Amino acid sequence: MNDRQSSPSQPSVGRDSSEPNAGRVWCSRTAAGDVATVWLSHPGRLNALSAGMWKALAEIFTELAAEELLRAAVIRGEGGAFASGADITEFAQLHSSRDQVRHYHDTILGDGLRAVLNCPVPVIAAIDGPCVGGGLEIASACDLRIASRRSSFGVPIGRLGFPIAPIEAACVVELIGRANALELLLEGRIWTSDEAYAKGLINRLVDDNDWERELEATLQRVCSCAPHASRRSKWIIRQLTTIDDRQKLSQGQREACWDFADTRDYAKGLDAFLTKTRPQFKND
Repeated sequence: MNDRQSSPSQPSVGRDSSEPNAGRVWCSRTAAGDVATVWLSHPGRLNALSAGMWKALAEIFTELAAEELLRAAVIRGEGGAFASGADITEFAQLHSSRDQVRHYHDTILGDGLRAVLNCPVPVIAAIDGPCVGGGLEIASACDLRIASRRSSFGVPIGRLGFPIAPIEAACVVELIGRANALELLLEGRIWTSDEAYAKGLINRLVDDNDWERELEATLQRVCSCAPHASRRSKWIIRQLTTIDDRQKLSQGQREACWDFADTRDYAKGLDAFLTKTRPQFKND
C-alpha cells in the first residue's frame, strides 16, 4: 500500500447515527492527508442509509470542502456493498406525513447530496456491490464512478409507492439523461454493471480482481493534476450545468412533489416492504 491509499487502519473521523445499530459514516485519510475516503457502513443491511448516515455525510463533506490541501475524495461502502438505498425501517417514524417526507428529502437527504455536489475537489464513487436508491443518488452526485463487475444499480422506489424527489431526480437526470432516468424509475428494474456502463451511469467498469488497483490508478491520475486547475474546472462546469432543482420548480410544484405521502398506495408499499409481501396498488 502506497501513501495515496486509504485504509480503515489509518486515523479516521466518524459520525454515528443517533440510534444504536443504525449505521455509521466515517472518513479515513492518506498518509499525506491529501485524499479522504468517506466510508458508508451499516453492517448486515448492505449499508442501507439511515437518517443519521445522511446527516453524517453532509457534516463530513462540509468539513472536507473547507480543506485547502485536499486533492480528492472517495466515497465507498464497507462489507461488499456501496449502499442498498434508504433504511426503510425508519420510515414509519420519519417518512409518514407530508411534513416528514418534505423534511426528509429536502433537508436530511438533500443536504447530504448537496454537500457532495458542492465539494470543490474531485469526488470519486468507488462502487463494489449493490448501488441502489439513495446509494445510486450519492454516486450520481460524484464526479467519477468506478465500478466492479459484481456491482448492480437501480432506483426501485416505485415498488414502495413513492416517486423520486427533486434534488435526487436532478442528480440522476443530469448524469444519464431523461430517457435512461425514466427507464430506471418506471420499470424499477435493477441494472447489471454492463448495462450501467453502456448507459453512461458509470465511467469505468473493471473486473472484480482489478477494481482496487484501478481505483488507486485513478486517484494517482487525479492527484497528478494541478489542484487549482481541478477545482476551477469543477467550478466552471457547475456554472454551465446546474442541477439545483430549486431553480426549476415553483413553490407550488415543489409542494406537489409530496402528494404521495397522503395516498393509500404509499402506505401499502411501506407495509409490503416491511412484511415482505407484494403490494396491490390501486391508485388511491
